[in-house]
Amino acid sequence: MDRELEVVIVPVSGVDRVKAFHIETLGFRLDADLPVRDGYRVNQVTPPGSACSIIFGDGLTPTAPDSHLGPHLIVTGLEAALKDLAARGVTVSGPVRDGSGVFHHAGDAERVPGFHPECVSYGSFASFHDPDGTLEELTQRARGR
Repeated sequence: MDRELEVVIVPVSGVDRVKAFHIETLGFRLDADLPVRDGYRVNQVTPPGSACSIIFGDGLTPTAPDSHLGPHLIVTGLEAALKDLAARGVTVSGPVRDGSGVFHHAGDAERVPGFHPECVSYGSFASFHDPDGTLEELTQRARGR
C-alpha cells in the first residue's frame, strides 16, 4: 500500500506574514485560510506542482514558532530556481554542496560553496529564510524514491 505525505505542519509566528510570503512571493496556492475561533486559525498552502502541502496558523502545535528547520522544496533546475527567487525578491544563500556527500548538517557545517561538480541529483542545495526553507536539485529520483 502506498503512503503519500499529504501535509507538514510548521509552527510560525506572524501567520499573515508567512501566508503573504508563500502566496505573493513564492507563488504557492492558497488551499485554506480558516479562522475557526480566537487563537485557532488554519492556513494551508501548496507549492506549485507539489502533492504535499504546508499547514501553519495559530493554536496548531505546542512547538515553538519558527523552530521547524528545513523543509526541502525539490526543483529540477536549481540555477533557474535561484534566478526565479531572486526575481521575486527572495534572498537566497547558495548554491552549496555538502562536503561529506550527505546533506543535512546543523547550521553551515560541511557546506562547500558552489554546485556539485558532477551536477548529480541530491548534490546541490540553496536555502532561503522567512520561513526557513531549502531548495534541493533533483533531476532524477534515486531508485525507490
